[in-house]
Amino acid sequence: QLQLVESGGGLVQPGGSLRLSCAVSGFTYYTIGWFRQAPGKEREGVSCISNSGQSTNYADSVKGRFTISRDNAKNTAYLQMNSLKPEDTAVYFCAAASMYVTYRGLCRIGDFHSWGQGTQVTVSS
Repeated sequence: QLQLVESGGGLVQPGGSLRLSCAVSGFTYYTIGWFRQAPGKEREGVSCISNSGQSTNYADSVKGRFTISRDNAKNTAYLQMNSLKPEDTAVYFCAAASMYVTYRGLCRIGDFHSWGQGTQVTVSS
């Protein structure tokens, strides 16, 4: 069974940075997506990357601040988050999909079949 394990969350001041990691068994075959869910809100797509790493996309709210990447040799995907804002506060999840399909510029959440447990990111002074 595919397993995804996120790490790297924490408390950071506005304007700070964090790097989230997502370790995945059987990594190289999957599109990896990052999603987040704030209290009382629906889970939303943040970014995703194709299995080759050649295709990526970002939600408008994080473009220019977040960068997704992957290291297939280490079976790990990353989400570098810079210039963090209080509205970035959420539980961040990584997930795996068998294909890279976009709708309105983002990967479709329904395509992701395996999910990590999530890691909390809190942006506050």
